[in-house]
Parts: sequence; C-alpha cells; structure tokens
Amino acid sequence: MTAASSIARLEVTLDDVEPAVVRCLDVPLDIRLDRLHLTLQSAFGWMDGHLWEFHVREVEWGIPDPDWPDGPLDARKATLGDVIEEIEAKTFQYLYDFGDGWEHTIRITDIEDADPKASYPALIEASGRCPPEDVGGPWGYEEFLEALGDPAHERHDELREWAPENFDPNDVPLQDLTSAIADLAKAWSRKPRGKSDN
Repeated sequence: MTAASSIARLEVTLDDVEPAVVRCLDVPLDIRLDRLHLTLQSAFGWMDGHLWEFHVREVEWGIPDPDWPDGPLDARKATLGDVIEEIEAKTFQYLYDFGDGWEHTIRITDIEDADPKASYPALIEASGRCPPEDVGGPWGYEEFLEALGDPAHERHDELREWAPENFDPNDVPLQDLTSAIADLAKAWSRKPRGKSDN
C-alpha cells in the first residue's frame, strides 16, 4: 500500500456487549477489505482464527469458497472506497466467528485528507476490552462476566481457570493494540524491492 491520499475515520462497536467495546480508527480509503479485516482483528485483540464477512446492505464480502459459489464476494478485490462509492453506505457490519456471532457495527464518521507524516491504519481511541475468543458470543460473554464476578456462581471456578489472567472488561491493552496496528501500517507501507535490492 502506498501513502494514503484520503482516510476514513471509523467508529467500530462490538454489538450487544456490556461494558461497551468500541474502537476509533483512521484507515486509508483504498484499503482492501481483507486488510480492513486484519486491521479490525488487531484493533480489537481478536486472534483471527475464525471465518468473517463484511455485510453492506445486501452485499457480502469475505474469502470465497470454490465449493460454495453463492458465498461472499472476494474481499481481496474490493476497497473501503469501493464500498462507499458503489453502495453509498456509511454504516455496515463486520461479522467475526460465525459460531459465536460477533457482530461489529462500522460507522464512517469522517473522510479527510491523510496526514503525509502519519502511517495508516492508526488506532485513535479504544474503550472496553475485547471478550475472550470462543466464549460463546455476546450471551456467553454475559454469563462469563457474571461467573467471574460471583464466587458462588456454579461456573465460577471453571471459567476462572479458562479466562485470561486477571481479565478485566474495562482494562484495554491499549499499547498492545496500538503496536499491532502500527505493525500492519509498517508492513503495508514497505516499498517493493527493486532488482538491485538484496
């Protein structure tokens, strides 16, 4: 990815989860949707171990399966700018882990010129810690938090053993998330090696 000329500010909310888990990101308008997926994985702290799709009105993008011809359009062949221009959508959905059903609402809150000194994508703000993977979606996460907070809960000991150490739903690992996003920006901004580069 070359230097961005325009960026979109995204407000991304993990639906049906309390306390709220929200990320604010600046991303290039020409970011491919497969890379937007990786950006969201890093921004939330997901582990990228499950299927995913973007749903924009009636259109879906993901990684097509040759055995499933009615599946999503190829996310590697569409950009965020394409979605905005062709479908005229300022709000759309990102679904991660079809079993647990983590739905994220993405709102495009602004489009502006990129700062030539900045690297993109960039994490601007974050609130709420991402739930652990495979906890059972929003409803499983609700039970998880109830069990962790109540020593008398029948699953308290089981889920304490399974949970990440000292899990706090309000404690955002901001430095880790920011570093993960910065690593993507760095990797995607590398210039191609010329023939003389070794």
